[in-house]
Amino acid sequence: MEQNPIRKRLLCPSMMCANYGHLAAEVRALDDAGVDIFHCDIMDGTFVPNFTMGVMDVQTIRRYTDKPVDCHLMIENPGNKVDWFIKAGANIIYIHPESERYVVKTLAHIREMGAAAGIAVNPDTSVASISEILNLCDYVMVMTVNPGFAGQAFIDFTRRKVRQLISLREEYGYRVMIDGHCSPEIIDDLASAGADGFILGTSALFRKGRTYAELIRELRKGENQV
Repeated sequence: MEQNPIRKRLLCPSMMCANYGHLAAEVRALDDAGVDIFHCDIMDGTFVPNFTMGVMDVQTIRRYTDKPVDCHLMIENPGNKVDWFIKAGANIIYIHPESERYVVKTLAHIREMGAAAGIAVNPDTSVASISEILNLCDYVMVMTVNPGFAGQAFIDFTRRKVRQLISLREEYGYRVMIDGHCSPEIIDDLASAGADGFILGTSALFRKGRTYAELIRELRKGENQV
């Protein structure tokens, strides 16, 4: 497989890790630092054992940035809720195939609503099981941890899945995103393999005691390495 180490990286802060006591300031600082997409994790306590962000959080983030906002719907029956988040300002919606009975219908509806459609691929979800819906996806996000919590260890065997989906990207035209323990080292490795973007949590961006601008600048250094 041909590698592309100079592909521009889409750097996407995971807003569940932000300081909610100063959310507007957080969004502005991240925007000024040069991030590409604001990533919002929506959890219902049923599909995954955690509760996180909701519609009002997405609306607040949307209010303070003109950059794209995505919503990762870790909820049961997301097709019933996608309109909520698109109307709140989301530009990209990810769903899990395991949580939606009518996956094709929901992905098509997301596009009809004017947003980009994406699927999130869990560590135990095979590429073969999603092959029939890749033509409906603008983004494919590979989960390199089990969904639900920040700060988990990277699951190494997911590298193979990342490379499989990169090899299919030209045929289907989606972007390959990585979500889960995206440390600077893992970002460099998977970016060199051809991954398009990375969800940034506590492994690379938040709670580091340094400015977002400094950290984003360092993560972008690898874009120019040959």
